[in-house]
Amino acid sequence: MDHFKQIATFVNVAQRGSLSAAARHEGIAPAMVSRRLDALEARLGVKLLQRTTRRLSLTPEGSAFVEDCQKILCDLQDAESAVAARGAEANGQLRITAPAGFGRKYVAPIVADFLRSQPRVSVTLELSDRIVDLLAEGIDCAVRFGEQADSSLVRVPLGASRRVVVAAPLYLERHGTPRQPKDLAKHRCLVLGDASGQGAQRGWSFSVDGAVQALRVEGPLACNDGAVLHEWSLAGLGLTWRSLWEVGDDLAGGRLVTVLDEYAAPPTRVYCVFPARKHLPLRLRSFVDYLKAVFAAAPLASVLSESRPAAKSRG
Repeated sequence: MDHFKQIATFVNVAQRGSLSAAARHEGIAPAMVSRRLDALEARLGVKLLQRTTRRLSLTPEGSAFVEDCQKILCDLQDAESAVAARGAEANGQLRITAPAGFGRKYVAPIVADFLRSQPRVSVTLELSDRIVDLLAEGIDCAVRFGEQADSSLVRVPLGASRRVVVAAPLYLERHGTPRQPKDLAKHRCLVLGDASGQGAQRGWSFSVDGAVQALRVEGPLACNDGAVLHEWSLAGLGLTWRSLWEVGDDLAGGRLVTVLDEYAAPPTRVYCVFPARKHLPLRLRSFVDYLKAVFAAAPLASVLSESRPAAKSRG
């Protein structure tokens, strides 16, 4: 029991960002919170938190540990709630947000299937590429890519998404195949951006000599909608950097091929995130469980795998 209390307090501190806030949430003295953290670190033999008079931050070991601990606590809460519910039916309004393209292709169908099994639940799905403030906007959960700076959110891993550089065979026949990332300077790159010139373009990521590097690319065509870049690449207008889940069918059908596979950056994790709370509504818990089950099964699991793309570069 002491071990469990230590872990629960550690997660609470990581989510709330301070010993005093964690103590208020648990209804105990800050000194008790500190003693539990000290005991946990002593038992594990690693430093989990860097604590000063002004700030508190997770160590690399603490960041890795807190994710596992959150999952354990969520699983325990799910088990307790399932027993307590004793067949209770989920009901009420559920607000979900997801990235536009991924949400349209994957999350929306999952929501529709979920509602067939939960007729008393209603869902509002917001598809947007902006990072939504879940608490401020009253959103129950979000599907997000990449690591999150907000430690107050519980993260449930769903899978991983890899990005690849793709082009139509016709483009490569006309313009040749880049062999190294620096060769992209000689090619027509289809860029994600907007009319202001700022946009969402932060560079295409590659793994070079064991380090991930972001390479700024240029080209005659830019758009703030990734689906348009996808269509332009199918039309043979240039190279673009897209997620494997988006272009997988075209790679399998030979309409697109990948290049620079040996320089592919590590995949980005995909999570379902939601604000930490003592008791999750049954409708939210049911949806998160359903989401996890779907992403754990084929064919989505195969699309969001960490394996290298199956399609090979032409050349």
